[in-house]
Amino acid sequence: MSFPTAQKLYAVIDGTWPPAVKQALGPWTVRLDESNSSRVNAATAELDFADADIAIAHDAMIDGGQRPLFMIRETDQRLDQLLAEQGYIIKDPVNMYAAEVGKIAGNLDPERTLEVWPPLAVQTEIWEAGGISAGRVAIMDRAREPKTTLLGRIGDTPAGCAYVAIAADCAMIHALEIGAAHRRQGLARDLTRAAAHWAQAAGAAYLTLVTTQENDAANALYASLGMTLVGQYHYRILPE
Repeated sequence: MSFPTAQKLYAVIDGTWPPAVKQALGPWTVRLDESNSSRVNAATAELDFADADIAIAHDAMIDGGQRPLFMIRETDQRLDQLLAEQGYIIKDPVNMYAAEVGKIAGNLDPERTLEVWPPLAVQTEIWEAGGISAGRVAIMDRAREPKTTLLGRIGDTPAGCAYVAIAADCAMIHALEIGAAHRRQGLARDLTRAAAHWAQAAGAAYLTLVTTQENDAANALYASLGMTLVGQYHYRILPE
């Protein structure tokens, strides 16, 4: 058991946030999904490729009804350059974090968070208000167990939620959303700690997550919890 690397977390993303369709086409893995979530709509290079091979993934995504989108991982410098030359623009630079579950669990107020599966209607309402569509909730339904959602409360009011699932020895948090009226009250921290408690009980060794680099509040929170930045990635998308 070793601390997660960037390469390991790429696989954990796939395992905990699975696309509707995942297919190997030449040197590519192509993911197709109606959710508009980049993690399940992006192609990745799995083998050496020729410059002309980009068209294989491009055409498959067009045929699947989505804009061509590639995930650029830390070893994909050549792909990044080729796509830039073809007019693809950068989308959503992302930070990846990891920590031992025991270091994050800490003290937890049981009145503030609740484990729930399947998600409640109030959770889908919170997610929808934050731009997390029904298609993304469908990804949660599709994922293999162990998995759960967490409902966060301020007093008796549902105020936030998150989804967490396990792949290998890593639990990964997705779709952590706090209602606009309830932010800056420590609920995101509580949900992260609750995810660590659940992950520890479910046998995971590490708690992991990804967040966009521009999300200053989230990056500050995870750094303050002692999570380690283990890698980064971004997407290249063909403009409309």
